[in-house]
Amino acid sequence: MSSRDVVLARVRRALADVPRGQRTAGPGDPPVVRDYHRVHGSRTTAQTVDLLAENLADYRAIVHRINPEGLPALIRRLLADRGARTVLAPPGLEAAWLAAVTSADFGVTLVEDRASDTPRELDAVDSVVTGCAVAVAETGTLVLDAGPDQGRRRITLVPDHHICVVRVPDQVVGSVPEALERLAPGRPQTWISGPSATSDIELARVEGVHGPRTLEVILLTEPGAVH
Repeated sequence: MSSRDVVLARVRRALADVPRGQRTAGPGDPPVVRDYHRVHGSRTTAQTVDLLAENLADYRAIVHRINPEGLPALIRRLLADRGARTVLAPPGLEAAWLAAVTSADFGVTLVEDRASDTPRELDAVDSVVTGCAVAVAETGTLVLDAGPDQGRRRITLVPDHHICVVRVPDQVVGSVPEALERLAPGRPQTWISGPSATSDIELARVEGVHGPRTLEVILLTEPGAVH
């Protein structure tokens, strides 16, 4: 049996319980039964956050944990370590997060998220700082949906260094099904599992091919959160 036959057989099995006259795509389609497991195993909130940190690191993201008071200084240090002189921040990003960056003694220029920016202009940006929509612990994945604190998709795909802030535990879920429940399907989504990477036929890993070469994730522990 060919691969094509296998795929078509699976499609036929999936449609077996749907009346032939109702097999067209549209809002009136019969509901899809989603009886798969939403979560796998039993974890506390702290264990879920730890799993996220572990899987992010496994994908070669650099993980930091900090409280709100220490966040501005941490972002400043990370940018200084990179030698960043230009930083792009979405308009909805909390101003307090960049308070230590915008001080006159730091010498960093904040770049606006503009629709008119060309890929060449974005490529000249040293770093980008964003929030996220949700983070998936089991897969070590960050999901961005172009919210006010995340900006346009391309600002996290072109610059070479991305700092992403995740609110813990509010924005952390265990599984992909749980994440999907929080996302609006009509919004543009970017799912990020580690820095951009690919491998050639000899399995030589190359990073920064179609996205940031360096991904730094800050797990921001809100006051009173379990961590």
